Amino acid sequence: MEKNNGYLVQMGSETLPGHRVINQSIMKPYGVWLVVSPFNFPTPLTCGPAGAALVAGNTVVSKPSAETTWVVRLLAECFRDAGFPDGVFNFVTGQNEPLGQALLDNESVGGITFTGSYHVGMRILRENSRLRYPRPLILEMGGKNATIVSRHANLESAAWGIVRSAFGAQGQKCSASSRVYAEVEVYDKLLARIVEITKSLSIGNPTDRDVYLGPLIRESSYRCFVDYCLHLSEAGTIITGGRTLTSGILGKGFYCEPTVVANLPREHPLWKKEMFVPLVMVEPVKHPEEALALANNSDYGLTGGFFGTPEEAHWYLDRIEVGVAYVNRAQGASTGAWPGYQSFGGWKGSGSSGKGNGLYYLLSYMREQSQTIID
Repeated sequence: MEKNNGYLVQMGSETLPGHRVINQSIMKPYGVWLVVSPFNFPTPLTCGPAGAALVAGNTVVSKPSAETTWVVRLLAECFRDAGFPDGVFNFVTGQNEPLGQALLDNESVGGITFTGSYHVGMRILRENSRLRYPRPLILEMGGKNATIVSRHANLESAAWGIVRSAFGAQGQKCSASSRVYAEVEVYDKLLARIVEITKSLSIGNPTDRDVYLGPLIRESSYRCFVDYCLHLSEAGTIITGGRTLTSGILGKGFYCEPTVVANLPREHPLWKKEMFVPLVMVEPVKHPEEALALANNSDYGLTGGFFGTPEEAHWYLDRIEVGVAYVNRAQGASTGAWPGYQSFGGWKGSGSSGKGNGLYYLLSYMREQSQTIID
């Protein structure tokens, strides 16, 4: 906001004899902005949109997921203790459906940021059209993210990047790599290394430093994992994982093994469905063009990963249909946007604005007014 002078821009002035004309463009807030945040990253996915809305001059109503209300409650207390006036940042909580619907229907809300599923995001988009006039929506709606591995790739980096992306946070993140397309020359070796790393991952209480995977968030996700693995075992091959864990302390939560699947027919519906569980599917391809066509053949367009040479990287970045693209990222093949380093936003079914944060994010929370003064 400071770098852009508050988005106040002096425009050209037409000639009116005997008068001085001042033309300027200024960006102004909408008023009340609703931020609906998900369970998986409740702090950053509240702070990002709320911070932008506040800096742009709006007040904020924050509604977190019913599963992670306490985190955002503590955030609200931080704003209060920092001296925010009453009514600037407002925390509300309750069951997702009735409360969310009441907020959506409230015409005092000037704009909405929602992070969650495609199904709910599209419902918000449709219901928003019932209002008297258009209301801006910033929708982040998940992904079905693909990683492409060239025959020239560093396979160790690729394997680690895929595992970290697919199984970090138990796969419960919109940027998780759930599809891998590797050139046939390196497919077997890559798959073997992915499986080897996956088998080494520790599962248990996620507050223990050495534990990599904790439980899934809810029983419905747990049941979905069981259902997915049943279908995948019938149509393809579960190389490792595929089971729920119930012994000892693992019986106290919704624990699932990180799962790697191969030999799955390309027409199988799970190639297209966002699953939000620790599961990745790996497929050989004859050449990079085939891999790119498969990666782009999705309703989603959030993130993507590529491992290969710098020359191949330019080809990939020029043609991949995602809002966030990573090349040779061992830290996470399709995962890991850090504020100030990577902008974040989805294309196609992954987002309504293409901007989730970054260089142009503030503009989503403001509207332009042209001002002409003649004296």
